[in-house]
Amino acid sequence: MTDRLKSRARPTRRQSFTTKYSDLMAEGYSRRTVLKGLLAGTALATSGLGFSRAAAATNSPSSLTFPELSRVTDKTDHWPEGYGRQILLKWGDKLFTDSPDFDPAALDGAAAEKQFGYNNDFTAFLPLPQGSASNDHGLLVVNHEYASPYLMFPGMTDEDYRDKLTDEQIRAVAASTGISVVEVKKSGAEWQVVTDGQYNRRVHMGTEMRLSGPAAGDDRLKTSIDPTGTIVFGSISNCSGGITPWGTMLSGEEGGMDIFAGDYTTLPDQELVERQGWDEEENDGYALGRVDARLKFENEPNEWLKFDWVVEVDPFDPTAKPVKRTALGRFTHEGAQVAVAPDGRVVLYMGDDDDFEYLYKFVTSKPWNPTDRAANKDLLDEGTLYTARFDADGKLSWLPLVQGQGPLTPENGFHTQADVVLRTRMAADLLGATPMDAPEGFVPHPKTGRVYIAMTENEDRLPAGEGDAGEQVNVANTRAPNPDGHILEITPPGAPDAPDHAATDYTWDAFILCGDPTDPAAHALCHPETSANGWFTDPDNLSVDPAGRLWVTTDGPPDAGFNDALYATDTEGNGKALPKLFYLPPVGSEVCSPAFTPDGKTMFLSIQHPGELRLEDGEDSTSIADAGTNWPDFIDGHGPRPSLVVITKDDGGVIGS
Repeated sequence: MTDRLKSRARPTRRQSFTTKYSDLMAEGYSRRTVLKGLLAGTALATSGLGFSRAAAATNSPSSLTFPELSRVTDKTDHWPEGYGRQILLKWGDKLFTDSPDFDPAALDGAAAEKQFGYNNDFTAFLPLPQGSASNDHGLLVVNHEYASPYLMFPGMTDEDYRDKLTDEQIRAVAASTGISVVEVKKSGAEWQVVTDGQYNRRVHMGTEMRLSGPAAGDDRLKTSIDPTGTIVFGSISNCSGGITPWGTMLSGEEGGMDIFAGDYTTLPDQELVERQGWDEEENDGYALGRVDARLKFENEPNEWLKFDWVVEVDPFDPTAKPVKRTALGRFTHEGAQVAVAPDGRVVLYMGDDDDFEYLYKFVTSKPWNPTDRAANKDLLDEGTLYTARFDADGKLSWLPLVQGQGPLTPENGFHTQADVVLRTRMAADLLGATPMDAPEGFVPHPKTGRVYIAMTENEDRLPAGEGDAGEQVNVANTRAPNPDGHILEITPPGAPDAPDHAATDYTWDAFILCGDPTDPAAHALCHPETSANGWFTDPDNLSVDPAGRLWVTTDGPPDAGFNDALYATDTEGNGKALPKLFYLPPVGSEVCSPAFTPDGKTMFLSIQHPGELRLEDGEDSTSIADAGTNWPDFIDGHGPRPSLVVITKDDGGVIGS
């Protein structure tokens, strides 16, 4: 999800198309051909889509048998008949036996450091004991992406909270972001938090971390607090993430520079500042510079370069210092999803979540060691970083971002690999990577080897011939503008039996072009039996359940007139690209990162910022309290609490089936 404090506006301009693409799909048109047709203003058929009118004529083409929800927008959450929902964790809940009780009126940094954080995003379930396939005992590893101070504290709005926050409230905001590690256990039909769990942990802006990889020790990372350039305090804007084969968590920092205050024109590398997308109006998002002097540009001009990395955290060792892995590049990391190549090398897929930014992957130099966990400690410091180029013939090329290769030479400002990882976007520019429509969720499918990528939207995409070439439509991003987003499917060689995720040449195709398939102006692409409730816009987090179905959360549909939600679809067979609506959160909320137990019988969901959009419509926090609903609320007029929920089937069966 894009770190934001304000909702996005919906564009009014669309290209004019008259073809109904669900009809083309039923006729057997190639997804890629449809994309090329969009790019040219027409659509010509050459091959099949993977389903046909015969498939559409079956009574139940989908393997997902749950009764699909109907769209509603209200103050409660909704799940299918035959399922149950439990609210397991709420912002401010105790994580330790000595954690203070949640009291927003007395909240300060010390209290928040011992409580469950705010606006949880990435969520993963790691079975306990470590390495087991336990379905009733494990760790929840959760990112807390950002805070909404105007919802956390009464009497504030999204326009005036910076002036009204006290110093202690600012420290509470900083401590409420970051990461939570929470031990949970199932007792009967209910899940419970183990508040004395030995692994419970909070990572926040006060947590000391290590910088490793090619940029560690570089002069540009040295500060008065850290003259070595190898230490940083804190992680923020933690969006999505991934889990390594050795059981560590990778947390993507996305938009960390937004916390900085001061005059950015005093920074030494203005070219990098501009390319990083600094927004003068959106800086100092939480007023942290008032309580932490290093977050003012004039005080520490290098500090901002210590954020927007991938952070590796060991959930099974609360004493282990988190590490920011600079070999993975610096940009607005949505996450870092993991796959393993046939030779044991580890591959990380990453999206840069901004308009016209790029896809990346990192391939370790050495294979991981499944018998010696300690041997993998610094595996992510050595390897090759790549960016992606899409071609019209269905080929996807991974281009190495290696100093000295191609245009990454001293003549172009790249003297060392530290230059490459500190200026990753600029390096990808030179290599001719394909500008994408805000790439967010990545997920490798463990059964087919294919990889799915969510492009959330891009309201600024231009038709061919308008604006700069990098802003125009291209073979993989064909709608101008693209307010609805799309999902791509990329396939490494050797799939499905032995997918080589370390290879540099893949194939690609479209999976779903989001939007209303009954509206010709939307030029959507999905299964012809998709219901009026099943189509969606703005795909964000992606997950694959143990049965192989793709789960999609959204970030933006309130602009289209309905809630963010959770959908599921088959990735092959007759139900391929046939999404069904599974879960609806309260109005103004966003669903994030569905995670499953190994048997697929329990789903964990993070629910962000309930009430946020209504506040942005001009209401103050005292009008948000929804007493009498089934969603937890703050006390004393505060807004609804961001929470983590558990979904199970009443009959104890597999989720979705």
